[in-house]
Amino acid sequence: MTEQQLPSWADPAVSPADLDAQGVSRRGLLRRAGLFGAAFALGSAATPAFAASGKRGLGGDDPHLAYLVGDHHVHSVYSHDAKYTFSQQARAAAKYGLDWMVFNEHSNFGHANYGAKLEHAEIVKARAENPRQLIFQGLEWYIPAAEHCTVFAAPGPHETDLLTQFELAYDGKLLGYTDGSATGTDTARNEAHAVKAIKWLAEQRRSGYVDDVLVIANHPLRLGIDSPHELRNWRDAAPEIMIGMEGAPGAQGAAIPGWRGATSIRGEYENKQSAQSWAGYPAKAYVTYGGFDWATATVGGLWDSMLAEGSLYSITTNSDNHRTVFDTWKNGDWPAGQNFDNTGRLPDPVNTDTPQPGSDFWPGEFSRTHVGVTRYGYRSVMAGLRAGRVWVDHGHLLDGLDVRVKRDCDAGRGVTLGGRLRVRKGEKLTLYVTVTSASRPNPQGILPELAHVDVIRGAVRGPVTDRDGWRAPDTKVVQTRDVSGRKGTYTLRIPLTAGDESFYVRLRGSDGNRHGAGYLGAAVDPHGPIPHAPGDGDPWADTWFYSNPVFIDVTG
Repeated sequence: MTEQQLPSWADPAVSPADLDAQGVSRRGLLRRAGLFGAAFALGSAATPAFAASGKRGLGGDDPHLAYLVGDHHVHSVYSHDAKYTFSQQARAAAKYGLDWMVFNEHSNFGHANYGAKLEHAEIVKARAENPRQLIFQGLEWYIPAAEHCTVFAAPGPHETDLLTQFELAYDGKLLGYTDGSATGTDTARNEAHAVKAIKWLAEQRRSGYVDDVLVIANHPLRLGIDSPHELRNWRDAAPEIMIGMEGAPGAQGAAIPGWRGATSIRGEYENKQSAQSWAGYPAKAYVTYGGFDWATATVGGLWDSMLAEGSLYSITTNSDNHRTVFDTWKNGDWPAGQNFDNTGRLPDPVNTDTPQPGSDFWPGEFSRTHVGVTRYGYRSVMAGLRAGRVWVDHGHLLDGLDVRVKRDCDAGRGVTLGGRLRVRKGEKLTLYVTVTSASRPNPQGILPELAHVDVIRGAVRGPVTDRDGWRAPDTKVVQTRDVSGRKGTYTLRIPLTAGDESFYVRLRGSDGNRHGAGYLGAAVDPHGPIPHAPGDGDPWADTWFYSNPVFIDVTG
C-alpha cells in the first residue's frame, strides 16, 4: 500500500459489506456490536454518524452502533523511553482483539527532526501488513505548564507534517515552557500557549489541511499538575478537538504483588504533591481507585464537575505501553556515534529470555476503549470519539454494552452515550442498559463476571464561576442493580423522571471484589472503587467498567 492509497482507508463510507474484502472480520464486528450488531451489518450503517445528535426536537432516535475496540496511547522504538517495534505492538494488538490504535510517541528534538518521518514510513507499512487494524500516527504532547496529551490525526498527505509542526511550535518540553507553579513568572504565558496550541489544531481542521485531529489529556492526576482551570481552558478552546481525558491511566501492571516493589501503585501513580502541582488537590488524589484516576473515580468529583456544566467531556482507558510486565526483551545497543537525538529511533530490542522491568500490558490485553460507530474507518472512529459514544473496561469485564435513554411515550431507539435527549419537566423516561457478559476467559485465564451496575445521576447547572472547582455536590449514585450470575445478553430497564433541572446519567460497574465508600462519602457513593495497599494491586482481581454520560435537557 502506498501513501497515496491511504485516503481510501480513511474513507468513512467504507461499509460493513466491504469489510471481508479488506481483511476485516464481519463476525468479529458483529460480536462487538452486541444486541444491535445484526442491524448494523444489514444496512443501518447508512445512517450518518451525527444524524441524531444534531436533532433538537423532543424524542431521539440515535442509530444502531457497532463498537470498535482501541487504544490511543501506545509507544514504540520511536519514543526515547520505550522498547518495541511497530510489528511487535501490532501483533500484540491483533492478538488481544484491537480494531484501532494510536502510536503517540514522546516529543523531543530527535523525534521531531528525524523520527516522525521514519515513523510514518513504518506506519504506512504496518497499515498494509495489518489490514484488520486502523493504525493512527500520533504524538504525546508535553502540554505547556501541565502534563501530557495524545494528539492524533486522520490519515492523509499532511498527517506527519501537522504533528511535526505542532511538536516544534507548541511542545512545552521543547520550548522550555514547563513551569506551571502558582508563583511561576512564566506560568500564565505557558498556560496561554497550551490554549493557543489547541486553537491552532482546530484551525488546521477547519482549513482542510487535515481531515480530522483530536486531543485527549493523559494521566491527568499522576502528578497533579493539570489543574481544573487548565482542563476547562483546553476544553473550551476547541471542544471539537480537546474531547476528554484518560479515565484510567496505563501501566496497570505496576503493582502486581512481588513485581516492582512495596510502594508500587497501579498506573505508576506513586507521586506526591510538588511545587508544580495544583494546591487544591487532596493527598488522596495522587493514587488510583480500582485502577482509575481520582478525577474519574470520585463520584461528585472533578469529571462530574465538568459534566455538570452541560458539556461533554469523554473518558478513555489505554495501555500506555512502553515495557510489558514479565516481558523478556531489552533495548538493543547503540552503534558507535548514534543516539536518540541524532536518529530519532531506538535500536531494535533483543530477547534475553529473562523477565525485564515493566509496568504495562500489551495494547488490548487489559485496558480497552470501546467506540460506537456506524461505519468502519479512521474518521468514523474519530467521529465516535468526538460524539462521546464511548465506554471503557478493564480485564475484558464485558463483551458488550449498549446504553439508551428514551421517553416512555416515544417509539424510537432513544439517545445513546454522549448524546442529548430533550424532554419536558415531569416526563417519564427509561434508561435501557443492555449488557453482554464475558463469554470467554480473559488473557489472565479468568472468566470475568460483572457483579453490579451503578447508575450515577448529576444535575446540570451550566458554566461554573470558579473554574478551579472540582466538586459536583448534586451528583450521586442513585441506583445499583445486582447482576451477579447473569449471563449472555440482558437488558436492565431503569425508570427516570425529569425534574425541574436538566441532568445527566452515567454508568459504572465492577466484578464486586473490592469496593467501599467513595471519596466523598457513602451518602454519595456507597460502594465505589477504593485504593489498594501499596505493592499489592493485582489488577485482574479488581476490574471496572465506566460509560460516558447521556444528557437530558429539561424544557419548561
